[in-house]
Amino acid sequence: MAGFRTLDDVNVAGKTVLVRVDLNVPMKDGRITDDLRISRILPTLHELSRKGAKVVVLSHFGRPDGKAVPEMSLKPVAAALATALGSSIPFAEDCVGETASAAIAKLKAGGVVLLENTRFHPGEEKNDPALAKQMAALGDIYVNDAFSCAHRAHVSTEALAHLLPAYAGRNMEVELKHLEAALDKPEKPVAAVIGGAKVSTKLELLGNLLGKVDKIIIGGGMANTFLFAQGREVGKSLCEKNLADTARDILRDAVTRGCAIILPDDVVVAREFRQGAPCKVVPAERVPADTMILDIGPVAAARLGTIIADCKTLVWNGPLGAFETPPFDAGTVTVARTAAALTASGRLLSVAGGGDTVAALRHAGVAEEFSYVSTAGGAFLEWLEGKELPGVAALAAPTAVAAQ
Repeated sequence: MAGFRTLDDVNVAGKTVLVRVDLNVPMKDGRITDDLRISRILPTLHELSRKGAKVVVLSHFGRPDGKAVPEMSLKPVAAALATALGSSIPFAEDCVGETASAAIAKLKAGGVVLLENTRFHPGEEKNDPALAKQMAALGDIYVNDAFSCAHRAHVSTEALAHLLPAYAGRNMEVELKHLEAALDKPEKPVAAVIGGAKVSTKLELLGNLLGKVDKIIIGGGMANTFLFAQGREVGKSLCEKNLADTARDILRDAVTRGCAIILPDDVVVAREFRQGAPCKVVPAERVPADTMILDIGPVAAARLGTIIADCKTLVWNGPLGAFETPPFDAGTVTVARTAAALTASGRLLSVAGGGDTVAALRHAGVAEEFSYVSTAGGAFLEWLEGKELPGVAALAAPTAVAAQ
C-alpha cells in the first residue's frame, strides 16, 4: 500500500480535478436512505474547493450495463450532494464529450459539478482506452476517493490514474492507512471476526488470514459448517456439509500456522426462523435435530469478549448470527459493544467492513465507535483475501506521474 500520493503532494489551485467517488447510495422512492458514502467524501470535495480547484465529480450508480437507464441517473443524487456540501451543484448529463466540457467550462474556481453515471458508457467497465482518453481530456489532475470501487479496473477507477497525475483523496487515504495498520503492519495480537452465511464465499479470505492473524473467530452460518466438520450435529441449520473436508483442512492448517480458530461454545436455536420465535440456548455439541442455529450463545459471547480484550488489533467482517431478526441479534450486539468499549478505552484498533457488517454494527449502535468502518463491500473483502486492488495499485504506479 505504500507509495500512493495524497492531496498534501499537489497544488490544485487553478486546476480542473477529476474526483472519482462512490455515490452508489441506497435509494427508495427517489430518496436516499443512507448517506454515509456522501458524508465520507465531503472532506476531499471541501478541501479541493477551498484550495481553488474546479472539482469534477465522477461516479457510477447501479448496473446500467453500458446504457443510459433513466432510473439509474445520478441527477437525483446531485441535490443531496449539494445539500451536504452547502452549495449549489450543476449536473451534466454526460461524463464525457461536449456536454461535460461545457459544464466544466462554466465552473469558477472552487466550483463543483457532478457528471452523469460513468457506467452509461459501455467502455467504462471494459476499461476502454478510448473512453479513458475522452474522460482524461476533461481535467488536469485525477483524485480517487472511492476505495469501495478500487477492486474494479474500470476507466474511472484505474485507467485515469495512468493518464493524469493521480492522488488519493482523504477518504481513500484514511481507509488505506487503517487497513495497513490492521493487517499489513498490525500491533499484535491480532484477532479477526469472520461471520456470514457461507464458508464457500470466504475460502480465500480464511486462507489469507491464517498467515496474518493470531485468532480467527468464526460465527454465523459459517460456524455451523465447521461444527459439522468436527462431528457435531447441527440439526436443520444452514450448513455446507459438502465443505466439511475443506473446513477440516482449514482447521489443520491453522494449527500448523499457529492461528487459533474460535468456534462458539453455546448457540441459540429455534424451530423456525422468524422475529420473536421461541428459542433456547444449548451447548454447541447438543443441538436438537429439529432446530436450527441462529446465533451464538451468551457463554460464547462472553468468551469472545475476553479473547478480543487480550488483542491489540481487530478486523471484523460479517455478523455472528441472524442479527436482522431479534432475538438472534444478541450475540453480534454483545461482542460488537465489547469491541467498541475496548476501542474507546484506547486498548484496541478496530477495523470493520464488508457485506452486512456496517448494518450489524449500526444495529448494535457502535458503528461510530470503531476505529474505522469501511463502506466498501467487495473491495474490503478482496483486501482481506490479500488481492491487489487495481484502483489502489494504479495510484502507486510509476505511470501515475506527479503533477508539475
